[in-house]
Amino acid sequence: MSSQVSGKAAARELAQLVLPALVWRSPGGFDHEKDRINEYLALGVGGFLLVGGEQDVVRTLAKRLQRESRHPLLIASDLERGAGQQFGHATGLPPLAAIVALDDLEALKRAARLTAREARTMGVNWNLAPVCDLDGEAENPVLGTRSFGEDFTRAGKLAAAWIESCQSEGVLACAKHFPGHGRTLEDSHLTQPVVDAPLDVLKEQDMAPFRAAIAAGVASIMTAHVAYPSLDPSGLPATLSREMLQWLLRQQLKFDNLVVADALIMRGVLEGRDENEAAVLAVQAGCDLLLQPDDVHAVVEALESARSEGKLDPERARLALRRRLKWAQWASPPNDWRRPSGADTAWGALLADRCIRVEHGPLPALATVTEVVVVDDDVHVPGTQAPRTAFLEALRVGGVDARRAEAPSAVSHGPLVLAVFGDRLPNKGRAWLSADTIARVHQVLDAAREAEREVVVCAMGDPRLVAALQLSVPTVVAWSGDAVMQQAAARAMVKRKN
Repeated sequence: MSSQVSGKAAARELAQLVLPALVWRSPGGFDHEKDRINEYLALGVGGFLLVGGEQDVVRTLAKRLQRESRHPLLIASDLERGAGQQFGHATGLPPLAAIVALDDLEALKRAARLTAREARTMGVNWNLAPVCDLDGEAENPVLGTRSFGEDFTRAGKLAAAWIESCQSEGVLACAKHFPGHGRTLEDSHLTQPVVDAPLDVLKEQDMAPFRAAIAAGVASIMTAHVAYPSLDPSGLPATLSREMLQWLLRQQLKFDNLVVADALIMRGVLEGRDENEAAVLAVQAGCDLLLQPDDVHAVVEALESARSEGKLDPERARLALRRRLKWAQWASPPNDWRRPSGADTAWGALLADRCIRVEHGPLPALATVTEVVVVDDDVHVPGTQAPRTAFLEALRVGGVDARRAEAPSAVSHGPLVLAVFGDRLPNKGRAWLSADTIARVHQVLDAAREAEREVVVCAMGDPRLVAALQLSVPTVVAWSGDAVMQQAAARAMVKRKN
């Protein structure tokens, strides 16, 4: 049972180390969070994690939170793929891997600046990005296109450029997930992964992007809920490990800015302990801030009790409080003097178009009436997924009468479009397409062959997942299922309309 109390609860100093999540729901927006918001502000939390919302509503909410708080707040959100990843009517951008594939450093820097500008005008002053994990493990279920790549030297240079561009706009960046989530074979949302790589490999390769991030002045680093026996034989995940946070990150790597624990609701940090114990251990180990606890009041009381009972070093707590305040004061307040221009947002759409790749081309011309079969490998993944309607809507805007179908029919004699959604996602628990997805794709291809219809595949996700199907038909590589990439894929196909 939750220990939450009324909004009249007394303020607690260590509540400043906690950032509750506020989740947008439709309909109603943030209305269902009203009571909790009042409680959290009365308690004195150090900030909030915003998940979803319409741009104007988020701006109003952030302004209210700052106005009613007794201290400056950190307002965080996960904007790895632009502000549009979370907020309606903001600019969505391609995944990092897609931008990196362009080999255009200025495009990467501009993407970071645009994201920060849009975030700041909404009052979001902390972007929980970029991902600094190396993409070197084909079976990693959660990384994929979120990464700067496999080359640790290049990844470090790109991470530094991204961070400097973001923070030049007055928004904190966050290098994640220290000391590197790239080699994991399991999802830390579902279990605690273990990385058995040797010490010298981890230090030379996996930590290289984090060293570059530190050199670039990154405001914050997020910990991994992952165990690394060569770094800490105790088996504790990095989030709870003094060896990794105090000795390695603070002492050896000389990092003196914010350390934030990944979300406390994840199983990777809760195996063998409850949320309250995990929170105390995380702060004692070296985390300054705790993201998204399930029971905010209970976690705050656990921290206060641990400090009063000597289980949490008062000096450790004092340093965490000081760092949080420093960076909340550093962040630029919302203002309109550098609001993104129309040219900025138009550039975001053009960037998505540049990232589209065509394999086994050229693309055949679409018929006026075009049937689209959707095969969605991600449909059962918990959490909000981008609506699968943006692709068809964009085809229609381009003059194509796009119709959802289960198989080719006599309605159209032009090419059949097979849209395959498949990505590496948190809570999905696997790094490959399911057997049902693979069977469905081949069923559609066989039906098209029997009907003597051409097929165009549109790969909405990690390109490697669809590549594993070993298709030889024209394929549009769209990198993700986000609306911005669905729309870019449709524009690429409309160019070939009869």
